[in-house]
Amino acid sequence: MSYKVILQDKYDLSPLVEAINLRDSLEQVAYQGTVNLVVTPDMPVISPGMAIRISGVPYGKKDYVPLLNPGVVWEVESSNNGNKRMTLTVYDRTIYLDKSEEEYLFPAKQTATQRFKKYASDWNLKIAKLPDTGKDLGRSVYRTQSIYASMFADLRETAKAGGKLYHPRMISSGLELYELGTNKEIYILEHVTDTTQSRTLEGAATKVKVLATTASESGQEVPAKVMAIVEKDIDKYGQLQAIIQDDEVKSNAAAKELANSKLRGISQTISLNAPDINTVRAGDAVILGGMKLLVISVSRELGEPGSMSLELGTYDDVKRRFYLE
Repeated sequence: MSYKVILQDKYDLSPLVEAINLRDSLEQVAYQGTVNLVVTPDMPVISPGMAIRISGVPYGKKDYVPLLNPGVVWEVESSNNGNKRMTLTVYDRTIYLDKSEEEYLFPAKQTATQRFKKYASDWNLKIAKLPDTGKDLGRSVYRTQSIYASMFADLRETAKAGGKLYHPRMISSGLELYELGTNKEIYILEHVTDTTQSRTLEGAATKVKVLATTASESGQEVPAKVMAIVEKDIDKYGQLQAIIQDDEVKSNAAAKELANSKLRGISQTISLNAPDINTVRAGDAVILGGMKLLVISVSRELGEPGSMSLELGTYDDVKRRFYLE
């Protein structure tokens, strides 16, 4: 078997493994795994909270690399219908950012990078790679919510300010703030099956109006000030207007940039099955039919050969769906 499952850095569970499934998505922060095991008399006691890692040999390579590491056993389910079996649900350690709550008050003029250092420090996470996101954020008050919700609010505000798209990842050396689509190896998807393409005008916007925060004068309600109006493809798709009212937009130039980013015609997503490329993660770029697309989600069954199910979208569609809504 070209995969290894190691518990507590000392127990090799690989010979007991019947199946391994992994799931990664831009809609969640933690890489999730399910490991099915045969129970033997000499296997160690496995409990939630234990450290675990999954490694494998990448497509076209010979050496093992970490796939889900560092991980934690989150749930253990045992069954006995004549043969004893055990199913482990495991996550990488960003799960603690999703399952922990805190309140934060951040001043204006900080970047998401600076705030991520604070989050990582508070939750004792090593930092592997933290690029400068380059956009000053407004003052933020995050009441009781998950750490990841606060993180993603910072990343959405960065994108709205014209910044790049980022997603947190846990890799072996620590927490990484990954810029979407910047994977060094961009795989060309071949031998795909069960391809489904969905194209829709749902959520389209051919005219976008950005309004300043509504103010009152002498107790009288007044119309909000229009900071920008942009339009595109009205003749083609009809007039579908979206209105944005955002406290963080301070200038007409910023308002116009935000409005342009919300213009949207037909959006499409592509779902398919393919032979597994076990290092492909959510947020990575892949090539399909000559198009460069981003992985929105990937569910894989590890094996020889393994298989994976992908949901793909264009950069602009991913930006609008996850970062500008």
